[in-house]
Amino acid sequence: MDEGNMNNGETRKNMGGSVVGFIIRFVVAAVVLLVTSWLVPGFSIRGFWTALIAALVISAVDYLIGMLFNFDAAPFGRGISGFLVSAAIIYFTQYFVNNMAVSIWGALIGALVIGLIDMLLPTRFM
Repeated sequence: MDEGNMNNGETRKNMGGSVVGFIIRFVVAAVVLLVTSWLVPGFSIRGFWTALIAALVISAVDYLIGMLFNFDAAPFGRGISGFLVSAAIIYFTQYFVNNMAVSIWGALIGALVIGLIDMLLPTRFM
């Protein structure tokens, strides 16, 4: 009987930990986008909430591409094709997120910067 209660407690703890981990990953991803907008000309995000929404959109599009095409759109995940798909996702995100503006060059350089930051701080949002 104690074993059953312990398993339920562990399950709740793991679920709670994964939700907190999920939220932390998106907060870190938003900070990475803000840092990228500060470093890269042609890549502009105004405000933390905008960056958080952009991180959610980028993650959702990446997830859909992964499910539909079985393709990892990480900047360094699939070589040049993964890099270009990542830049395209970043570029087209501006059409779904207010207060975000990205030029084509900004998306390319931004994908490179995000990939480099992701190597140091893996957030897996791209």
